[in-house]
Amino acid sequence: MRVYFPIFILILVLVGMQLLTQFTDTAFYLTQMTMSAYYALVIIGLCLVMGYAGQISLGHAGFFAIGGYTSAVLTTYNFTELLENGNGLIKFLANNDLLIAAESLYGEPLLYITPWLACFIAVILTIIIAFLIGIPVLKLKGHYLAMATLGFGIIIYRIVLATEIFGEADGISDVPAFPLLPGIAVNGDFGNRIQNYYIACSILVIGFILLQNLINSRVGRALRAIHAAEDAANAMGVNTSRYKLYTFVLSAVFAAVAGIFLTHYNGGIGPSEAGIMKSVRYVAIVAIGGMASLWGALIMAAVLNFLSLRGLFGSYDDAVFGAILIIIMLFAPDGILRLKIWQMFNKVKANSGKGS
Repeated sequence: MRVYFPIFILILVLVGMQLLTQFTDTAFYLTQMTMSAYYALVIIGLCLVMGYAGQISLGHAGFFAIGGYTSAVLTTYNFTELLENGNGLIKFLANNDLLIAAESLYGEPLLYITPWLACFIAVILTIIIAFLIGIPVLKLKGHYLAMATLGFGIIIYRIVLATEIFGEADGISDVPAFPLLPGIAVNGDFGNRIQNYYIACSILVIGFILLQNLINSRVGRALRAIHAAEDAANAMGVNTSRYKLYTFVLSAVFAAVAGIFLTHYNGGIGPSEAGIMKSVRYVAIVAIGGMASLWGALIMAAVLNFLSLRGLFGSYDDAVFGAILIIIMLFAPDGILRLKIWQMFNKVKANSGKGS
């Protein structure tokens, strides 16, 4: 029960934030808060990779884009012509109610894949790509690993920027809502902003609980051993290669899921989501919160992404996150929440408690 008490507090804070916007007539903040929750899902997944498996990934924006773009293409591409030409796969999908029929503004028939199937395909594709990338890349260490994942991110960015089916520089728009339950869907409708806020927060909390349970399990102990001394962990019988690969794949899935839902929430996705600075931003936020602190990564992700989405940093947004990353690496490599000033504060608080 003690383990889940902070989760309960987190839920209360999330509910309190929504109520605060309602009472202060600032419900327009919910849009950025919802988007921040999806970005936070990417960051806590990356925190698992960096803080517990000891891997530095500069390619997570690529996995975010794979999830978002795959779902966007499948739910906006018109499969009517393929069905009329007798395509066996499309016929199978149509016969099993996995396609959605609609009409264009000009009365032309449209046929799309359902968002649920598109989500499933996007996640499976992400897993396959993460395995294919992870098997050779995770044999590298340190800056070599960072450079390899950076290369992967650049490849994804150039693909989505130069491929017609991905909308090239314009991206993909008119992505439909993602129905979760009857009357509940992920979309950008202004009237559903409270509903969408709670959907995003629910997905984030579920993901956070999953990672908390993971790091407190036998797998988590193995990951901490790998981070502390990989050679020693390997000598003690820990299958370091397998744990690192599975952790990398799980983190990629978190990024892809965030990309899928944020794409349906925004109604579209553009190549900027696959940009290198997005990956740098994710790494910077993990570093600020603390490499091995899910709570720190979560808090910093919520705060910094919200401020960025509100335009606080203006045109210097990327420069600010780059500067933050440099400053943290120089003066607070363990994260801002583990600075000595906080440790001193906790000691004073503990001593005052004993004195009373």
